[in-house]
Amino acid sequence: MSLKIYKLDAFTDRLFGGNPAAVCPLTEWLPTETMQAIACENNLSETAFYIPTETGYHIRWFTPKVEVDLCGHATLATAYVIFFLEKSTDEDVIELDSRSGVLKVCLKEGWLVLDFPIDTYQVAVQPPALTASLNIKPSEVYKGKTDYLLVYDNQQQILDLAPEMIELSTVPARGIIVTAPGEDVDFVSRFFAPQSGVDEDPVTGSAHTTLIPYWAEKLGKTSLTARQVSARGGYLKCTLNGDRVEIAGQVKLYLTGQIEV
Repeated sequence: MSLKIYKLDAFTDRLFGGNPAAVCPLTEWLPTETMQAIACENNLSETAFYIPTETGYHIRWFTPKVEVDLCGHATLATAYVIFFLEKSTDEDVIELDSRSGVLKVCLKEGWLVLDFPIDTYQVAVQPPALTASLNIKPSEVYKGKTDYLLVYDNQQQILDLAPEMIELSTVPARGIIVTAPGEDVDFVSRFFAPQSGVDEDPVTGSAHTTLIPYWAEKLGKTSLTARQVSARGGYLKCTLNGDRVEIAGQVKLYLTGQIEV
């Protein structure tokens, strides 16, 4: 069986920046183990698969190790494929059914805008493995539905973090978000997820479902700019809308190909 595959860089306006994702359009679902094997073979932080439905599309996301409930950058990349490469819609808004409910993506002034549900988080005590894995102590610690959120005082601390990944991988969470006020944006972040097969994710849209409500409350505003300060880096425009967030980014196409399974 021959399948189309695209590789794209999300949350960036330049190649080799942002977060790379693979996208495979399907007409019907492959066996889960086959999609997991393709994601492992791709060896990217996320591979997205989607099928058309009566109301829009259904999307699923896989890391090299596991299927996940939500992924921002691969959803952004999938929307780019639907709008510009497969050209399977004339609308400027699409709906994607998923494990996290119905997700909307719209085209707005040259940006792709994700509409995601906010995460809920609460003050937490650091697990011993999290404390042991960090070279810099955070000032605040929270736990969302799937991730820990660690808040630091300044951007340089985020840049200087060098977690011990083997120890970090034992923390019971999807991953660890670290964040601080930004120097040229409202806030910066990084995301570590060795538990999910990704030591550091370059740009993590889903982490911003936690970051946006936190920083909106902290800074007293609902429109925010953000950078994920990984080696590849990424830029996001963020808006809090009640119990939803809008996460806007850009995408660059890197590869169009075909796989045989």
